[in-house]
Amino acid sequence: MTTFIALLRGINVGGHNKIKMADLKQLLGSLGLMNVETYIQSGNVLFEANQDESSLQRLLEKEIKKAFGLTVTVVLRTGKEFLQVANHCPFTEAEIRSAQAAAAGECLHVAFLLKQPTAEGVELLKPYENDAEQYHIAGREVYLLYHDSIRNAKLGSRLHKLGTPATVRNWKTLLKLTSMIESRDVR
Repeated sequence: MTTFIALLRGINVGGHNKIKMADLKQLLGSLGLMNVETYIQSGNVLFEANQDESSLQRLLEKEIKKAFGLTVTVVLRTGKEFLQVANHCPFTEAEIRSAQAAAAGECLHVAFLLKQPTAEGVELLKPYENDAEQYHIAGREVYLLYHDSIRNAKLGSRLHKLGTPATVRNWKTLLKLTSMIESRDVR
């Protein structure tokens, strides 16, 4: 069995695309996924399965549509991949402290991409980086550092230019999910 994290894009945001986590947990359990846990209402699910990522993604999107009537992008990472994201933040402690001192709310986020971005998409995102909004792309993740607020940021709202769906989680959520993974025997 492989441990996976499913990150659902755009659910329970601003009262839209509502899915109760208890209902989502029950749905995933009914699909034969094991040890299903959810974390907060933004669509973070930890589970174990024997399927590959691509098959699981198609299955989850299809079953969520059938059960809740919502078309939701599901971004998956194995537990090991998720731990690598947490352990390889490209920003220094000094850069993060500086952003924290200036930011309204959380300053450090990670955008999890469905696929690796195209070179053209990366070029289209470059004009939106500045002293207040920085990013670093590593494979299928984009680390985002804001010195103001994610709500006012132009960079985050331009992630679609990368040519693949993205779902963003703040660093606190990432660390909580990491601790949930670490409490399991991750393979």
